[in-house]
Amino acid sequence: MHYISTRASSGNPPERKRFCEILLEGLAPDGGLYLPEYYPQVDGAMLTKWRGLSYAGLAFEVLSLYIDDIPAADLKAICDKTYTEQVFGTKEIAPLRPLESGLYLEALSNGPTLAFKDMAMQLLGNLFEYELARRGEELNILGATSGDTGSAAEYAMRGKKGVRVFMTSPNGRMSPFQQAQMFSLQDKNIHNIAIDGVFDDCQDIVKAVSNDLAFKRQYKIGTVNSINWARLMAQVVYYFAGYFQATTSNAEKVSFTVPSGNFGNVCAGHVARSMGLPIEQLVVATNENDVLDEFFRTGIYRVRTSADTIETSSPSMDISKASNFERFVFDLLGRDGGKTRSLFHDQLNSQGSFELGADPAFAMAAGRYGFVSGKSLHADRLATIRDTWQRFGTMIDTHTADGVKVAREHLQPGVPMIVLETALPIKFAATIEEALGQPPVRPAGFEGIEALPKRVTLLPADAMAIKQYIAENVH
Repeated sequence: MHYISTRASSGNPPERKRFCEILLEGLAPDGGLYLPEYYPQVDGAMLTKWRGLSYAGLAFEVLSLYIDDIPAADLKAICDKTYTEQVFGTKEIAPLRPLESGLYLEALSNGPTLAFKDMAMQLLGNLFEYELARRGEELNILGATSGDTGSAAEYAMRGKKGVRVFMTSPNGRMSPFQQAQMFSLQDKNIHNIAIDGVFDDCQDIVKAVSNDLAFKRQYKIGTVNSINWARLMAQVVYYFAGYFQATTSNAEKVSFTVPSGNFGNVCAGHVARSMGLPIEQLVVATNENDVLDEFFRTGIYRVRTSADTIETSSPSMDISKASNFERFVFDLLGRDGGKTRSLFHDQLNSQGSFELGADPAFAMAAGRYGFVSGKSLHADRLATIRDTWQRFGTMIDTHTADGVKVAREHLQPGVPMIVLETALPIKFAATIEEALGQPPVRPAGFEGIEALPKRVTLLPADAMAIKQYIAENVH
């Protein structure tokens, strides 16, 4: 299996790379994102074979389709080491829980940092450690987080040999619990950098540093954001796991609703569907920062400025530049790298938007690829959290509430709807208390973390300042 950039020129043969090369690289040198040359196809016989597997066994089967430069026995050992009941709290790893008839929650937040990001990040940490040991190299990971990626990456990489983490986050824009999870870590290989700006500023810095190829090579910069294909590939697995739990036969279809800001989680669903998993619809749920909802309704992709990015009670989705969206648009445009580059590099930089509403390809977003969307506001969040608690005795976080609200608008008779859970409610305690008049349950081991000593550096939203900090802290 080889990988190409979403901005590969159609005039020349695209540069093709193996999995372990792109694992450590992150962004492609041309600024694009890596995708496999094709999506491996699964048929009925494979689905039947996979239906009874453990989560680790399923992960091995799915990942084997995309990774052929790690020996199978080693890859299997990595999957077995990653997806254990000890790490994720249940034998199923991602158990399905029914709400009302036809509506399910897929629990993805049982990992070390209580958010779905652990599902891929734990694998990524083990893949990094394996490949760096094999090469005898080190890696400096530069990341951006709006809340959960940071802690998931740091908990996955702490103590890992050959890895340092430099994690940027928007100063004051995460919940107190999210900040405490990250800033309380005292490991020497973990560096927290609070940026004076919003998440999009952090993400822009990561891309700017990654696009400085000389600096990237000198300091061996890699990424853990979902611009890294390995993370997205790991997320494909739980779509298969959810499907198998919601159905008894491969003739059945399901739909998924995904709370989405950066488009990585739902892009994994697009990959699973493109592989042949019987998915009817992929429902994109946004909050007040509705860039993606606007696109799927109108064909207009219009990024917002930092000043226009609204601070909401589902802060991990307070994003107006959806990094992974480029992967989907590349597929939507028939994998035309030149056109994708023109839209994402030229037009977005000069005009801040592009429009595909009149392009015949746009109709395929819903028709061929199954995408629909909706949005949820603060009042919807409160009402959904309250309703879900009162009717089902289930407490959900603010992002999952956005998903449940939008999922209900797209239910179809006879098609199970699975909402991907984002995080545990404790991460957004203030809004849960506002909705329910009581605090959420605090899992064991997280008592008093907000009061722990914090280790964090405040820097301006400036790529040069981040480069200088990295240079000073790589020894």
